[in-house]
Amino acid sequence: MSNIGSKIVDSLAPRVGYAYLRLMRATMRLQFVRRETLASVRRDGPYILAFWHARFVMMPFCYPGERMMVLHSEHRDAQLLVGIMKRFGFHQAWGSSTRGGARGLRSLVRGLKDGFDVGITPDGPKGPPRQVHPGVLALARLSGRPIIPVAFSARPHRRLSSWDRTMLPYPFARGVFVYGEPQFVGRGSIEEEEVARLEASLDALNREADGIVGVATVDPPVDRP
Repeated sequence: MSNIGSKIVDSLAPRVGYAYLRLMRATMRLQFVRRETLASVRRDGPYILAFWHARFVMMPFCYPGERMMVLHSEHRDAQLLVGIMKRFGFHQAWGSSTRGGARGLRSLVRGLKDGFDVGITPDGPKGPPRQVHPGVLALARLSGRPIIPVAFSARPHRRLSSWDRTMLPYPFARGVFVYGEPQFVGRGSIEEEEVARLEASLDALNREADGIVGVATVDPPVDRP
């Protein structure tokens, strides 16, 4: 593809993606389970929303506030997601688990201190699926703010042939967001225990969300110690 063609695609793709998500939301019968957790925690300060990468597509709609910061990879492929998130009014931080991670972590800590909530996929951007990377725990530990796990499911939906089998709802689907209990990470906590706790919470919320809409849980298998 020519440079001009690439620029046209880069310009149009976020608009199309944003319009698609708005269409999904407009036609979806959406339920929220325990969303009051967000307001309860927010009275004491911002929080970190965590969700598996496979369930991220509709996540902009799980957040009822106006001050959200999200972490993006610096890779060119991330620009589509960046463009979509900007249209939702979300602020951006840059970095990843493999490149620019420390800078991204510092940006998120600063964002939390400035009153922004943070959205993050603990197993993103490249997996392995459903395995928590330590960055989200470091963020909670350094900021003193809790992680709130959240899951999404929809019926009907399709699963993409991506590394995490991303869930993509169809128009007029029934959808649900399910929120879990806040997880604080103390400075003296044991990382392996905190990882296992968050993984178990996210997996349980996925199963609960799938059960509410009446679909089988078919997330990719995971090899955990």
